[in-house]
Parts: sequence; structure tokens; C-alpha cells
Amino acid sequence: MPALIKQKENKRFIKFALVGISGTVVDFGVFNILTTLFNMAGIFSVFSVEAVIISSVLSFIIAVFNNYHWNRNWTYPESKRLAHSDQLLKFGTVSLIGLIIRTPMFAWIREPLTNFTAGLIGETFFLPPEIVGQNIALATVIVVVLFWNYFINRMWTYKNL
Repeated sequence: MPALIKQKENKRFIKFALVGISGTVVDFGVFNILTTLFNMAGIFSVFSVEAVIISSVLSFIIAVFNNYHWNRNWTYPESKRLAHSDQLLKFGTVSLIGLIIRTPMFAWIREPLTNFTAGLIGETFFLPPEIVGQNIALATVIVVVLFWNYFINRMWTYKNL
């Protein structure tokens, strides 16, 4: 790979990572706000789905729109010459598959990580073990889906850029 192309890709990866960090902040922020609101309202499940799972799905969707906007306008600004609808459809498809990977994984690891956290930090920590465990589970699934999203979007959504 010629040095100029490698330098351009490295710069793009750094931008993609920064956009990912902003998406992670949005994801965690919305997740914790929704989880808190659901708990305050006494809503623990909707249609037999735990409110914490719903919070995770909604926070992911909002973070996807954040990431799409910044990747299109900052990481890959030349992609604006492509049809917005086609690009959004591709980005959305990759993200939907990421959500399909993330949601069952989150549901599967949330309780064991919460129990582990409760044993590790106890009840005297400034945050309840449930919140800490849920956030560790969320961080874990975000990292897994990050790799899926980056590589597939680079090869499909933003190919030839």
C-alpha cells in the first residue's frame, strides 16, 4: 500500500474512532437516562421485554444516527456525492445486523456481569452494582459491534472512497 493511501486510511480510522467515541457517549448517556426513567416510573418490562433491554436498543438506534451523520460529513465527506438514501440504507443495514448481534449478547451477559460486579464492589460503592454491571455489559457489546460496524461499513458502505 503506497504511503499516501496508508496515511489517508490511518487518518480515516482515527476519525472513525473519534466518531465511535461520540457514539459511545451518546449510547451510554441515552441508555442510562432511559434506564433511570424506566426505573423511576416503575416500568420493568414492556410486552415481556425487560426495560433495560429496551433502553439498550433505543440508545443504540440514537447512537447509530449520530455516527451516520458524523461519518458521512466528517470521516468520509466525499461520500456526500453518493445518494443519501443508498448510503443510509447500507449503513442502517450494517447497524441493524450489529443490533441483532448486540441485543441477545447484552441480554445474555448482563445478569452474570451484574452478579459478578455485586460480589466485587459490594453495596458500599457509590453506584449500585446493577448499574455498574449493566454498563460493563454495554461496554462489552459495544466493543464487539464496533469491529463489525467498522469493517463492514468500510468494505460496503464507504468502499472506493
